[in-house]
Amino acid sequence: MTADPITARRAGRDVDVHLFLLAGHRPGATHATALADAHEYGRAAEAAGYAGVWIAEHHFISYGVCPSAITFAAHLLGATRTIAVGTAACILSNRHPVALGEEAVLLDELSGGRFRLGVGRGGPWVDLEVFGTGLDRFQTGFHDALELLSRWLSGAPAVAGNDRFPFRPVSVVPRPTRRIPVWVAATSPPTVDLAARHGMPLLLGLHADLDEKASLLDRYARTAAAHGHDVNRIGHASAHLAHVEDDDEQAADAVRVGLPALLAGTREYLRLDGRPAGPRDLAAYVERLVAIHPAGSPRRCKEALDQAATLPGVRHLLLMVEGAGGRDRTLETIHRIGRDVLGLSTEESRSVPTAPTAQAVVSTARCREGV
Repeated sequence: MTADPITARRAGRDVDVHLFLLAGHRPGATHATALADAHEYGRAAEAAGYAGVWIAEHHFISYGVCPSAITFAAHLLGATRTIAVGTAACILSNRHPVALGEEAVLLDELSGGRFRLGVGRGGPWVDLEVFGTGLDRFQTGFHDALELLSRWLSGAPAVAGNDRFPFRPVSVVPRPTRRIPVWVAATSPPTVDLAARHGMPLLLGLHADLDEKASLLDRYARTAAAHGHDVNRIGHASAHLAHVEDDDEQAADAVRVGLPALLAGTREYLRLDGRPAGPRDLAAYVERLVAIHPAGSPRRCKEALDQAATLPGVRHLLLMVEGAGGRDRTLETIHRIGRDVLGLSTEESRSVPTAPTAQAVVSTARCREGV
């Protein structure tokens, strides 16, 4: 059987659709409420038939109140049975790559292969000061951290350090039973080139439109091929704002009302150079996101997601569904996109054993990796 042409791909059929959760804090709520709501969204995603859920990680800002995506992922893996759960993304500049690698292998084994590890370089934030890793680690250390993390997750029995992380060879325990893929959050050509050299798939963010993402993916393919990687076996992930209403204007208005309160949290980043952070014009940024993402009627959302599914090498679409409002509205959005836009089967209509065997979970999850 030949693969579908790239122009014929459909979201939810040929390309997996996941949720991308911020756990954003809204005025009048508590941090605990934001975390509990995000956990409920993850469980709702499984019930609605999505392929998975990816958790954002932030420090010291209300845009997202989850400081450890891998800890949240562990909790959600324990509360679900079939979906993939990933990190989008663990900030690698703030932590030791071996410590993160050990946690990733542990979760992957305990979940039967349902864990997905996404990492990012982060920013020149106060995080580097608090955790003691320093600005140089952010500016020049990402390559060394990725290189060491890649070797730790390769399945090798023992691993030694590198120049930035020097240590004698140690046993990899627990040792991964397969090479665990790592997605790399990328917003710039240098990071794309770095991920491509390692053959690691990309996590593409909300800020870029399809043309910008296609350009980065084309660059990735050229660089990866030049380093001997088979780009046809690499499945990237692309994040998109998503909201559905009966018509396009209703959806746009809902996002215009609900999203600025979340985005305002990005202005709380403390840059080490003292410069302001976050979008200068929140209203203009919201308008851009509404224009380039699936926010509208079911028909518009489907067309936009199917178009996103044609991005070269993308196998996973990650939908940020918290933009229009609080808990009830977000839960409604999750179920309506699944039902009216993607035509996903719900938990009630799928035949899933109450207590699946470990081997069944492994088989299901690993068949859905797409990498």
